[in-house]
Amino acid sequence: MTDILEIKEVWKTYQMGAEKINAIQGINFKVEDGAFIAVMGPSGSGKSTLLHLAGILDQPTKGDVILKGENIKELSGKQQAKLRRTKIGFIFQRFNLLSQLTAQENVMLPMIKPDQEKARKILDRVGLEGKYDRLPTQLSGGEEQRVAIARALANDPVLILADEPTGELDTTNSRMIMDLLTELNQEGMSIIIVTHDPMAAEYAHKTVKMKDGKIGNSS
Repeated sequence: MTDILEIKEVWKTYQMGAEKINAIQGINFKVEDGAFIAVMGPSGSGKSTLLHLAGILDQPTKGDVILKGENIKELSGKQQAKLRRTKIGFIFQRFNLLSQLTAQENVMLPMIKPDQEKARKILDRVGLEGKYDRLPTQLSGGEEQRVAIARALANDPVLILADEPTGELDTTNSRMIMDLLTELNQEGMSIIIVTHDPMAAEYAHKTVKMKDGKIGNSS
């Protein structure tokens, strides 16, 4: 299998006043084509920082982040933005939908070329047939997360990054969302989820444990 993502000897250091905080410390991490990985660990262990680095939302202090053969540090800001937009789909814990936009409009928002028909097909794919014109306030939490997943699929990404995708949901909706992510993975998408939820982690092929900015044992 080929590697979609490779993180090599990556450090992320933040300056907090006079103190330097090493949020990530010399991590090596690979994501193969078709992988489904859960990243777990206590708060402050570096999970979200790792996800931000993987998604080109942040830059490493040291080391290399390589996505689809492209070393991020060798790209301009514009090139990084294009790579992020065309290759990565993001799913957030609190959905991050725009309240004034319909489900369909939220899905169309990141599209390079807005396509109403494609947006509706994606919403159908995630089980929201006929709810294209609903505002987020007219949807349940599980439905909002489905819209968020549909939005992540808008530009046909090769990698989906999900930050606590079940964190705001009850058990029934959590399982529905994880079943949907499993289906997407079976269709060929690589997925990384950051989670505190053992149930969600059970869906992954591999679980990576983080502590103090380092990767520990994997299972």
